[in-house]
Amino acid sequence: MKKELALVAGAGQISMAIARRVGYGKKIILGDKKIENANAVAKIMKDAGFDVDPFEMDLSSRESVLAVVAEARKYGEIKYLVNGAGVSPSQAPIESILKVDLYGTAVLLEEVGKVIADGGCGLTVSSQSGWRMPQLTAEQDRLLATTPTEELLSLEMLQPENIRDTLHAYQLAKRCNEKRVMAECVAWGRRGARLNCVAPGIIVTPLAIDEFNGPRGDFYKNMFAKCPAGRPGTADEVANVAELLMSDKGAFITGSTFLIDGGATSSYFYGPLQPIS
Repeated sequence: MKKELALVAGAGQISMAIARRVGYGKKIILGDKKIENANAVAKIMKDAGFDVDPFEMDLSSRESVLAVVAEARKYGEIKYLVNGAGVSPSQAPIESILKVDLYGTAVLLEEVGKVIADGGCGLTVSSQSGWRMPQLTAEQDRLLATTPTEELLSLEMLQPENIRDTLHAYQLAKRCNEKRVMAECVAWGRRGARLNCVAPGIIVTPLAIDEFNGPRGDFYKNMFAKCPAGRPGTADEVANVAELLMSDKGAFITGSTFLIDGGATSSYFYGPLQPIS
């Protein structure tokens, strides 16, 4: 019996948790910029009975995205997409954050949307960060949602002189991810497919642990201590929501973003995490 096909971008803990939740019985192509990371996650999943092939993929390159899509299509139609690839404000400069998280995600959603199978479903991982920056104008949101992909990085709001720091670049990228999901879900819908987004808060992963112990550690610890949940989240809790969105129980959900942050964003606007003015 021919297996359904899932394309997973990013060999991080959240991607793996989602892939384990929705990837059983399916063929999984796992792409990551560092092939050693893809190999390591593929081994863990293979040892647990999953059918996973690792593939080197650079999200910031359309040619690389096209290559992983072509590799996946060797096994049939792509039925599922999980995009957990990206870089954080502490990992990369402004230019790289915009090229990977903003442009790269737009390219991946566009290219997979051209070939996604009828009945298929996609999910991209954004961040709570996109919710905490000041609101953009309706025109700015429209530009992030609908500007042709190859013109995105030329937008005035994304020029270096208009971006304060790497966190601001990351917030813009994640806001763009969510607006892009809204626009792309229309195109995906014409193929009978759905597309959604999750925006996690502080999730315990190896990267998060590095952040806790780094220069911004006190900021992150304060955030989860003062959110209503009083703790950070886990990758499996993100996967719980992803499983709903990618199952038949989520059949009427498309173009949506689900905030999974233990209430940190609520606390930022209306609770003890409000910035001091």
